[in-house]
Amino acid sequence: MKNYKICTRCVMDTTDAIIKFNDQGICDHCLTFDEHIKPTWNFGLGRASQLQKLVSDIKNSSKDEDFDCILGMSGGVDSSYLLHLVANELGLRPLVFHVDAGWNSQIAVNNIEKLVDGLGLDLYTEVINWEEMKDLQRAFFKSGVPHVDTPQDHAFFATMYKFASQYKVKNIITGGNHSTECIRNPKEWMYFQSDSIQLKDIHKKFGDYPLIDFPITNIMWHKLYLPYVKGIKLHRLLDYMEYDKEKATQFLVDNYGYQRYPQKHFESRFTRFYESYWLPERFGFDTRKVQFSSLIVTGQMTREDALNQLSKPAYDKDNIKHEFEYIASKLDMTVKELQQCMDAPKKTYKDYKSQQYIYDIGSWMSRFLSIEAGGKR
Repeated sequence: MKNYKICTRCVMDTTDAIIKFNDQGICDHCLTFDEHIKPTWNFGLGRASQLQKLVSDIKNSSKDEDFDCILGMSGGVDSSYLLHLVANELGLRPLVFHVDAGWNSQIAVNNIEKLVDGLGLDLYTEVINWEEMKDLQRAFFKSGVPHVDTPQDHAFFATMYKFASQYKVKNIITGGNHSTECIRNPKEWMYFQSDSIQLKDIHKKFGDYPLIDFPITNIMWHKLYLPYVKGIKLHRLLDYMEYDKEKATQFLVDNYGYQRYPQKHFESRFTRFYESYWLPERFGFDTRKVQFSSLIVTGQMTREDALNQLSKPAYDKDNIKHEFEYIASKLDMTVKELQQCMDAPKKTYKDYKSQQYIYDIGSWMSRFLSIEAGGKR
């Protein structure tokens, strides 16, 4: 890469096409963390009273209901540890909510079962129409964009928001957190998954069947209508405490027989292929740089360790041929057809209709009004 440069503090580099560096070689991802996230979050320190009040408010708002909140459960470390905290330490009554988009790994299935059974909770699973999911995912592959995981992610939060709206659930608990996600994927790598305009445009151009059952949301509905009209609130409880990913993982292993994943988000077989092979091999985008950089700036990983891991491919060289064949077969594609998608001209989110301007306005307003701190995209 011409004029390649890497941050002197984290491991973000010029594979992010719009990255900027200061005179010390520190990137704008790190500087955004220092300026917009760290001052208010402060690694979750000193926020116990805020957490206590929030939990009390959640309980008071659901006194007459069967459960206090919905907790989205993927089987990943963040949501699994959060479920333990919510049920065992905070005394909330969660409805454990899982969306099956057809790509659960067996490890994820096992981990969800171990947590739910171990805590004596009920699990509600919403199964996405597989024929529609499959058609939409094929459409994204054919479109040439990097963000082919959009259909799965869109289905996850659209389904949960619609359930909350339909059954008048006022509180949604999510495992999202600054500790492991303060550095965010550049927009060029992973465009906004909630952009329904782009999702529909790509499907219109490359899909084969109508989307009848597939859950579709939009930014205005879940960012404005649900919280400010219907009073449905999204809570990131892990931001109110010290949260160390490795300590949380080991706790789950010791207390629930939890099985580790090789990498964040690998509870989904599709996401494993997408992040370990599709993005880095086709576009040169390695999401481990984002994940490791979050851990570096929060003191959970050394830069040297991150660089060492990045020197090796994210995918298993001995198994990638089988994974490629599995993805193609499950999507009713031939290996040749999927390879043609790998070799096709590269496109970006800018090549299709979108609501980008709404996201840009919303991001600016959130920062200006100090409503929601987030990393640089």
